Amino acid sequence: LYGGNMIKDSTAETMNISTQQALESRALAPRFYTTNCKEVGEYDIEPVREEWDAMMTAFELDKNREHFKQNYDFDPAELDADPELKAEFLDLLVSSITAEYSGCVLYQEIESKVDNPEIAKLFRYMARDESRHAGFINRALNKLGVAVDLSVLKRDKEYTYFRPKFIFYATYLSEKIGYARYITIYRHLERNPERRFHPIFKWFLEWCNDEFAHGEAFALLMRANPKLLSGFNKVYIKMFLVLVYTTMYVRDHSRPKLYEAFGMNVTEFDNTVFDITTEISKQVFPLTLNTRSPKFQKGLERLLDLNMRLESMEGQSGVSASLSRLGLQAGTALTILRLFLLPADRNEMPKQVAMQPAW
Repeated sequence: LYGGNMIKDSTAETMNISTQQALESRALAPRFYTTNCKEVGEYDIEPVREEWDAMMTAFELDKNREHFKQNYDFDPAELDADPELKAEFLDLLVSSITAEYSGCVLYQEIESKVDNPEIAKLFRYMARDESRHAGFINRALNKLGVAVDLSVLKRDKEYTYFRPKFIFYATYLSEKIGYARYITIYRHLERNPERRFHPIFKWFLEWCNDEFAHGEAFALLMRANPKLLSGFNKVYIKMFLVLVYTTMYVRDHSRPKLYEAFGMNVTEFDNTVFDITTEISKQVFPLTLNTRSPKFQKGLERLLDLNMRLESMEGQSGVSASLSRLGLQAGTALTILRLFLLPADRNEMPKQVAMQPAW
């Protein structure tokens, strides 16, 4: 599967399997987004001017300028002994590069179309960081013979339109969750270096600090425009919390060999990431989810079971299979609705934005 075999797509261009995988629009796959860039440029930043200027100074310093230019030696044959681990690791890398490059493309589009030069500069800096991350992952994939063709990805990937506020909620969460994931894995492998089966994990500390900083940028934009955090928008925020958390949980549990190689319990890893993200999100979101509650945990397990049953039906056809899929999809939607209807914890006093990682 990951041997670098070439295939033909409908446009008669050749691409390897990792590029094809990155182009897929599966339910759990990272997406590419577009938005109303003019509206993004109309958001106010004056209410947080002091914090904004400090943040922009930090972006301009660009402390990680040289970090992702570093190289390392790795023998791809070291992963061949465990094909399942190799497949899951490559799935992680392809998913990660798709998410990082998605951010790069979105931020570049916003930067090129907004009228506010200060907001344009912010998104230029963030696009710069995401481009470095994507490039670094692609060098790791190249060493394994399956680099993603980013030009094809940008051109052919399906784009989803989100209103600017939805971009803010979803991207803030994805950046903070990215930070929580990277720092948790990094700290664990620092304590257990024998579990570091690939050198890319040594880059996670600086990497996660970039994710943290990007999340801070969206936090500032939301705090400067409090209407984004009030009224019916609280419903949208809760919806994105549920969808982002459940997607991560199901996706991570589809990679059991990866977390076994780390020496981590995948369920506890996800719960730790939820805990960190919840604590950080108190800086801006008016509510948080009690992800440790038995009902929430039961819903996560229910979603995982439904997803596994859906995956087991791949390739099946006929009326019976179609009806079974519809039933499982309906069960998934109902379970997500039940999770959404669980009471949230109110956060009436958001914390000030922390300019440095708190963990």
